[in-house]
Amino acid sequence: LKAARLVLECFASSQKPRMAPARSTKVLGVCGAVAAACYLAKPAFVSGPQRGATPVAAAAAAALVAPAAHADEIGDAAKKLASASYEFAKDVDWNNGLYLQAPGTFQPLEALKAIDKMIVMGAQADANLLKAAADAHHRAIATIGQNGVTSKQDWELVNAALGRVIASVPESTVMDVYNSVSAITDPGVPVYMKSLVNGANADRAYRAFLEFKDVVKKNQVYSPGATATVPFGDDIGAAAKKLSEASYPFLKEVDWLSDIYLKPLPGAKIGDTMKAIDKAIVMGSAADGNALKAAAEAHHKAIGSIDGQGVTSLEDYEAVNAALGRVVASVPTSKVMDVYNAFAKIVPGTVPNKMFSGVNPLDANAAAKAFYEFKDVVKAAQR
Repeated sequence: LKAARLVLECFASSQKPRMAPARSTKVLGVCGAVAAACYLAKPAFVSGPQRGATPVAAAAAAALVAPAAHADEIGDAAKKLASASYEFAKDVDWNNGLYLQAPGTFQPLEALKAIDKMIVMGAQADANLLKAAADAHHRAIATIGQNGVTSKQDWELVNAALGRVIASVPESTVMDVYNSVSAITDPGVPVYMKSLVNGANADRAYRAFLEFKDVVKKNQVYSPGATATVPFGDDIGAAAKKLSEASYPFLKEVDWLSDIYLKPLPGAKIGDTMKAIDKAIVMGSAADGNALKAAAEAHHKAIGSIDGQGVTSLEDYEAVNAALGRVVASVPTSKVMDVYNAFAKIVPGTVPNKMFSGVNPLDANAAAKAFYEFKDVVKAAQR
């Protein structure tokens, strides 16, 4: 997310981008989807050559086993981008708490619109490419140094993976993300962000990025793939209904419009926080593609029914709980517990106590009891 915001803020301009379509799509990759959505949502996109959409299998074969005459254009372009932009990457203070702040006036419901567009983009992206992007981020995190910068090789692989994800999403979806993020970003932010790095390195990185986006655009799809298939009448769905009905009063008591969610966790160390994020990425990569896509689509629908207090409808809340339960059930228990334990390490006891103090304790306890029962059903279905 830091990388996504920085690229967007350093190089956003008054000229809106235009991006041409081209290839086929599939699922959500949670962390990779949001970062990728911002990453290539850039200015100065111009119309370029277009081609028809190709099947996912053919695209994968072309990328992995095609002869030299049909080389991986995005991979080659990512190599050039990485070489030209790595100095800029090293200039950035990746450990700066600035990235936790809103990029303009705090407008939670407006920010939610931007997040929704990112979710839609993630849902339309190719499932295998999202998994590959998540895996590339996992490897890159392993080579991060004290300054928060990954190795040049992993920087290249991440750029290539994100480029392929963007190429699997139609132009209109990418532009929806760009425009919605632009709407909540103060116009003074780009200039300020650029002032924090070497200007010449930033300009060199941006020129390379523009060349990279032309290659991505050349390989972009025309339309999204099919929506996810959603189970009906399964045990997780029935358990989600019970959980939702028992916890909805608690849900309505939470102050979803508070800025407390932007606050850093007290005492959390950057290294430990990165480890927790890494475990979440690994879990996302291991999850079933269709289940992730269905969860993204459920969140998108739920955002559409949110009221002025940030609360979705009971029906959509149930659908989200069921979708998330199925995602968790598609991941081995060990990977789920890795995420739990990593986040437990960086969340001090004061945090749940603070959050508990803002709601009716009886409703909170009823929600917790129902959640434990739901957890047992998900675990019974887990692979």
